[in-house]
Amino acid sequence: MASKPGPLTRWPWHDMGNYKYALVAPWAAYSTYRFAAATARGEEGDLLSLFVLPTLLFRLLYTQLWISVSRHQTARSKHRIVSKSLDFDQVDRERNWDDQIILTALLFYVVNSVAPMTQGLPWWNPKGMVLTVLLHLGPVEFLYYWFHRALHHHYLYSRYHSHHHASIVTEPVTSVIHPFAEEAVYFGLFAIPLLTMMATGTGSVAMSNAYLIYIDFMNYLGHCNFELVPKLLFDLFPPLKYLMYTPSFHSLHHTQFRTNYSLFVPFYDYVYGTMDKSSDDLYERTLHGREEAPDVVHLTHLTTPGSLLHLRLGFASLASAPLRSSSSAAASALAVVERPLAALASLLGRTAFRCEANRMGKLSTETWVVPRYSSQYTSKKDGHAVSRVVERAVADAEASGAAVLTLGLLNQGYELNRNGELYVIRKPELKTKIVDGTSLAVAAVLHMIPRGANDVLLLGKECKVVSVLAQALCERDIQVRVVDADLHEALRRQIGPELRGRLALSCSYSSKVWLVGDGLTEREQERAAPGTHFVPYSQFPVTGDGGDARADCVYHSTPALVAPESYENLHACENWLARRVMSAWRTAGIVHALERWPGHECGDAVTGVDKAWRAALAHGFRPYDAVHHAVDEAVKPCGDAIAK
Repeated sequence: MASKPGPLTRWPWHDMGNYKYALVAPWAAYSTYRFAAATARGEEGDLLSLFVLPTLLFRLLYTQLWISVSRHQTARSKHRIVSKSLDFDQVDRERNWDDQIILTALLFYVVNSVAPMTQGLPWWNPKGMVLTVLLHLGPVEFLYYWFHRALHHHYLYSRYHSHHHASIVTEPVTSVIHPFAEEAVYFGLFAIPLLTMMATGTGSVAMSNAYLIYIDFMNYLGHCNFELVPKLLFDLFPPLKYLMYTPSFHSLHHTQFRTNYSLFVPFYDYVYGTMDKSSDDLYERTLHGREEAPDVVHLTHLTTPGSLLHLRLGFASLASAPLRSSSSAAASALAVVERPLAALASLLGRTAFRCEANRMGKLSTETWVVPRYSSQYTSKKDGHAVSRVVERAVADAEASGAAVLTLGLLNQGYELNRNGELYVIRKPELKTKIVDGTSLAVAAVLHMIPRGANDVLLLGKECKVVSVLAQALCERDIQVRVVDADLHEALRRQIGPELRGRLALSCSYSSKVWLVGDGLTEREQERAAPGTHFVPYSQFPVTGDGGDARADCVYHSTPALVAPESYENLHACENWLARRVMSAWRTAGIVHALERWPGHECGDAVTGVDKAWRAALAHGFRPYDAVHHAVDEAVKPCGDAIAK
């Protein structure tokens, strides 16, 4: 929203949400019926109105492709232009990027229905292309230039254009984020070539739609925040610098505000002396590029086919919200695209791809994604192939110069790599420190245990986290009850003799605090007494088939911490966690690098629960626990226990 919103700032369908697409439906149905009826009568149908809906769908897909490519390139950083932080506020502000596509479709339908000159157009007319080029270079660019300069007058800027300029770091869709009144003026300018073609009898279906695609292309090009226009174009045809802008050229308008006002053609900035003098230098530097080496790499993977769309490279609106359990309807819809999404995941490569880049002071961090699903990690058929992909990612991280690599989700499974130790065994001189995050994960679990709890029920299978967690609980005088005899025996062997008295084999499920791993079923949850706290120590949340199974119990989040404000460029949620919340495993790698701890934390090696927790808090990370409950009690963590 502009700083002082003026008249007609809000779009007419602002309150309709995604139901705004219903506005197009009757027009699309009518135009299709009219074309079919004309064809049935042996007459020529109206192609322009018929192609409005396919063009709308193509533009939506085309825009999403630009978003994904741009975010992938800016995560790579080599040709990135502006390195400042992008935040959730900007993602929310730019959520309605499809408004202008819907408006275009509605205007095409309306004009086509009332203006006979727009009906019955041929597929192609070369005269229309010549006319469109001349009118765009002339009146459209000239009028836009002066209108844009007027928008930077404080009166119009504060009421309209400041909404667009709230985004210093631009993304492709930033180009179309404007108040309704401002966008309406742009539509009037772009209508000049289109209506003139119709009026002069030179219009065509192909040229009308091609002009829309050209506007989209140039808009997205100028706001993508990475330089991609090859210098060869300007070397072969030097005058092109006056006829075509570059991403770096327009980025200066968003950082300097009073230069480079042109739409797509810089000619008018040269004529009126408003071209930024650093334009050529910035273009040269960003085109040459500079690869930044990450200090920390967090290695994660896809969980379900839907998680591919939830990545930062996927749909921005989905990535900026926690990944939720799908409803039955959503699950059915997702099942239709499950195979295409699985095929797309396999096409992403045989190694992890870079998805996100962040900074915390001088520390550079990246998130890499293994293009494999959770089911493939647990599959005997795919397990070996997954292992090779993860090992290749470890080698790539070392080659990139990363000081620390954290293993997220199932990338640290004991069967897969012995909690990461396998890579150290195979390469003892490995420079990159492997961190499985056990210490900080256990510390986060201890923080979520309600204050005053003196006994807990520990469920799950034997693993490193369970062993360290049981040891930490016993050290804090908390009785640990275990119902599985094999797990009880394994833990007895691992903890010290002086602590074994606090570890008990039990047949009772009466404890009010359950510490649970993966695979807790709804049937097991039914055994819990009302008011029981389910605290997961695994990387996956405790859910039933459709969410929390017990409305009368308390469900805690997976171990996680809130990122400090100094952690920049965080605008996508990590799986099911809330905004600006990071898993304890991901946080552990960052803390490990900030502290410059010399050893690995993998295999049997443990950094230390208290040591990791104190270091995380010292660097600004804060405890987190999203509690989902319907019981009337305050949930207070036993934070004092951690400091013992």
